Amino acid sequence: MTNIDSRERPNSTREMLTVHRVFRRESALTPRLVQTVPNGNTGQAALIAQNFRDYQLGLHMHHTGEDILVWPLLLARDALDAEMVRRMEPEHQVLARSMDAVDAVLPAWEAAPSAATAGPVLAALGTHAEVLNDHLTDEETNILPLIEKHLTAAEWAKTGEHFAKTAPPNKRLFFLGALLEEADPEESVMMLAVLPAPARLAWRLIGRRQYTRRISRIRAYLT
Repeated sequence: MTNIDSRERPNSTREMLTVHRVFRRESALTPRLVQTVPNGNTGQAALIAQNFRDYQLGLHMHHTGEDILVWPLLLARDALDAEMVRRMEPEHQVLARSMDAVDAVLPAWEAAPSAATAGPVLAALGTHAEVLNDHLTDEETNILPLIEKHLTAAEWAKTGEHFAKTAPPNKRLFFLGALLEEADPEESVMMLAVLPAPARLAWRLIGRRQYTRRISRIRAYLT
């Protein structure tokens, strides 16, 4: 077992909780959005289908970063909790399959939105949300304390860097907006502070307005 000097450890893993709140929000909101689409309104269905695919991409990149950068380090440093860490990657695989199930039925609803085509989508989304929440709770309860104990701050920071580097350039401001929507004022300051100055400027000049406009369209039929 490798001991990490307390001065090298992350101050907290609070940012992970913010990310998880975004995933919980979107997984709960998407079924409601599907149900609000009027029969035959393919334009609105396309907006919501694309929003799910962006959520799916964000979750995939988030989990890939953990699989590559976090689990191997924890397994190398904490033999006592190895079984707890080892179950994370299989949980990610189960989550991926639950999103594949949504993918399989989403195009039929997107092409012809109706109660009949929405039924399979809602069922698949319900299963996905259940699996997601179980996994996030497991990770928050059992894994985040291990990260705070066994990773250095620099190693932990690489997970956020991985997400930023692998996100398509045309999605980065949207993902930032999704995080800032969920963040409290203190968290928002922390997130913006670590961004390069050009990224902060892009958010202020372009990203905030684009995000607000897109979300307003996606949620237009919510009451």
